[in-house]
Amino acid sequence: MQIESIRLKNFRAFKDVTLKNIPRFCVLVGANGTGKSTLFSVFAFLRDAMTTNVTAALGRLGGSRGLAEVRSRGTKGPLEIEIKLRTTLSEGRSRLITYVLHIDAMDGRPTVVREILQYRRGSGGKPWRFLDFSNGSGEAVTNELDSVADEKDLKREQQTLKSPDILAIKGLAQFERFPAVVALGNLIENWHLSDFHISRARPEAEAGYAEHLSREGENLSLVVEYLHRHHPAVFKDILDRLQRRVPGVTQVEAKTTEEGRVLLKFQDGAFEDPFLARYVSDGTIKMLAYLVLLYDPTPHPLLCVEEPENQLYPSLLWDLAEEFRAYAERGGQVFVTTHSPDFLNAVGLEEVFWLVKEGGYTTVHRATDDEQLRAYMAEGDQMGYLWKQGLFLGANP
Repeated sequence: MQIESIRLKNFRAFKDVTLKNIPRFCVLVGANGTGKSTLFSVFAFLRDAMTTNVTAALGRLGGSRGLAEVRSRGTKGPLEIEIKLRTTLSEGRSRLITYVLHIDAMDGRPTVVREILQYRRGSGGKPWRFLDFSNGSGEAVTNELDSVADEKDLKREQQTLKSPDILAIKGLAQFERFPAVVALGNLIENWHLSDFHISRARPEAEAGYAEHLSREGENLSLVVEYLHRHHPAVFKDILDRLQRRVPGVTQVEAKTTEEGRVLLKFQDGAFEDPFLARYVSDGTIKMLAYLVLLYDPTPHPLLCVEEPENQLYPSLLWDLAEEFRAYAERGGQVFVTTHSPDFLNAVGLEEVFWLVKEGGYTTVHRATDDEQLRAYMAEGDQMGYLWKQGLFLGANP
């Protein structure tokens, strides 16, 4: 599963932008306020809308002003989101699914004014539209899984939603007979944002159960405990990788105290007694957290990471970039924002986009489209050095 393009219109700083040919490992560069985090908020918005409705999702994103706050300043017309996603459906063939969502205000309330899902069943020709809704009503194809040779043979069923601010894909994603909707729903519901904070991961956690690392990492000790008990081979692999990057660490374990708290202990081979997490370096804890995230036995299809370079020694950033790329090659997709030239030095030309704010709105540039950058990289330069030299026009560090 891979997002190949994203188009946003009237969505905060993105008045009208398209990211095309998005790689499995995608790195976003730009000054503060250019919209790097806003891009991630699109996925958060879609997940909230799937869980609740568009009104609630806009309220969470834009506060009390909802749609008015999320809509780009000085613009009119609906918010527009278009995602092109390549995935393998039940018949075993790769498909490029296009999902289009337009949201506007009708009678003073947020409304899904258009929602479309389409893809080609054959190798060419016009895409077939399998879902088409406007203002709370529309139609969905009910024989999507059948061997239909002609679009006119598709059976379309009319449906009316309980409210015009509900996504049509919300209900259909629960049924296997709508495989394209299921694939899109799986991406939206299971994407993960990592904004790890050392201060949140150091303290002991309340005893409990956690299989996946949380956004800020406060449940790190619980996930380590889970992996140690239920996936010992995975945990051993994580520990081996940590040892190669942080010399001296020979063991990591989670211990439950008599007071019902779970704490992390690190064993250094040079000392007999282990160290508590509060006495271990920031870099050690953060590298452990990222390895726990990246070697999750049930990986996220889409992983977004905010500025992973914070608290990490520069020499570790190359290894971390390689770990992100390996995660993507195993089947997930990774978006990373960074302000670190050291991290960028480990990134390829085709993996970088940079964002520039001009006239109050953001534009997006793909590094591989820049002739000068291509020439320098062909001569053996690295992306981080080129960025520091001011060759990402409008996005100087």
